[in-house]
Amino acid sequence: MSRLEEKTLKTEKLFSGSVISLQIEDVELPNGKTSKREIIKHPGAVAVLALTDDNKIVMVEQYRKALEKTIVEIPAGKLEKGEDPLECAKRELEEETGYGCAEMEWLISFYTSPGFADEIVHLYIAKELKTVENAASMDEDEFVNLMEVTLEEAIELVRNQKIYDAKTAYAVQYLQLQGALKK
Repeated sequence: MSRLEEKTLKTEKLFSGSVISLQIEDVELPNGKTSKREIIKHPGAVAVLALTDDNKIVMVEQYRKALEKTIVEIPAGKLEKGEDPLECAKRELEEETGYGCAEMEWLISFYTSPGFADEIVHLYIAKELKTVENAASMDEDEFVNLMEVTLEEAIELVRNQKIYDAKTAYAVQYLQLQGALKK
């Protein structure tokens, strides 16, 4: 055990839903004292930075009930149990945008809120997009508006808080950094 690690003494599951579960853990702290941790368990997710041949970013506008507002995001979705992240990314891209791609590459994986959740997002970049005939349909409770924006328009969407989630802001910053490195 590292000098920072917390040892789990007891786990109590409070809720188990279709997307998340919530548990409370009694832990022993590095100094020997005890504390409680509220932890959300999540199966993980993927996000896709999809670029058109003219370097526009494919995004979706979607109402997010937890925020009580509509925001603009890159295509993304939850991993199904045992699902390969790359296959999930291809599926989500097709379901949310109607696009497939000739090339999809993993960029990075990151935790969204490590203070209380174990959700990890695997970010991919998709290029050489093509429209998929008879594309897989979105989940029946999912409604989106498809958008294609330039990097400059995406930066403005971040500034005016229409892009307001970490995975999409991360993707936009990735593109900004790539441009800065090429100059």
